[in-house]
Amino acid sequence: MTLHKYQNLFLALPITAAIVALVAVGIWGLKPGIDLAGGSLLQVSYPDGRPQIEVVQREVAKLNFGEVRVQPSDDKDFILRQKELNPTEKAELLQSLATFGTVNEVQFNSVGPSIGTELVRKAWWAISLVTLSIIIFIAFAFRGVSKPVASWKYGVVAIVTLLHDIVIPTGLFAYLGYSRGAEVGVLFIVALLTILGISINDTIVVFDRIRENLRLNTERNKHQSFKELVWKSVVQTMARSINTSLTVIVVLAALFFVGPDSTKDFALTLIVGMIVGTYSSIFLAAPLLVLIEKYQKVPVKSDKKE
Repeated sequence: MTLHKYQNLFLALPITAAIVALVAVGIWGLKPGIDLAGGSLLQVSYPDGRPQIEVVQREVAKLNFGEVRVQPSDDKDFILRQKELNPTEKAELLQSLATFGTVNEVQFNSVGPSIGTELVRKAWWAISLVTLSIIIFIAFAFRGVSKPVASWKYGVVAIVTLLHDIVIPTGLFAYLGYSRGAEVGVLFIVALLTILGISINDTIVVFDRIRENLRLNTERNKHQSFKELVWKSVVQTMARSINTSLTVIVVLAALFFVGPDSTKDFALTLIVGMIVGTYSSIFLAAPLLVLIEKYQKVPVKSDKKE
């Protein structure tokens, strides 16, 4: 088992990626979607062929609705995002779009700013409760593992890996928002919560193997350094974690490439989250446990006194 020789490299990669993601969020921020920031979304279709986006933008600008973002969708559709429209304003917008030919309304959604604020607040509550529940669960499930690392520290390591797993997709969408106007909405939050659930499952698999190997060593009176034991556990679970994640990524890739436009960003978030989550469960959680055992101040008790 030579993986432990590259422990510092394994640890440096996710730390660097997380820092880059945080810098991206700090510089560009996130563009909230219509369901978070409030406003309206109108999708229309031109069955006889849609006009050029530039002429549509010039035409709707005459309505003085403020900023109206026009985005092509599929082959004949446009998606328009703007302030919250009342029925009269919506009719005016459709009439303006009809100057270019036959136009059909595909969908219209309107969300007030108060609803968007409430959604953001509930999303933060959901993520916070999930995080707290994970710490409590791991501390309870691993209460029998008290040496050489206390059970609650497994929970802390799990949360650190989870933060890494959601920071990187968030940083990606900060860049996509800057480069192509990608927005984050309710589906993005759902994707982050899904990543939390899938990633913690992989992390607990590794932790459970560590716990089992600790138990076996105690029963067999086998002396093995914690570092060697951790990386032995990683090797034993690596194939299972990678294969499980790959099966999910294949499905998500199909959704991203052939699915509707409305779910592409959702699928992309999950794909990135699955990749970084699998990596962190193997190559971030394990080195962190080894570092905690190495630098903790409390001396390790001898097995013979147990």
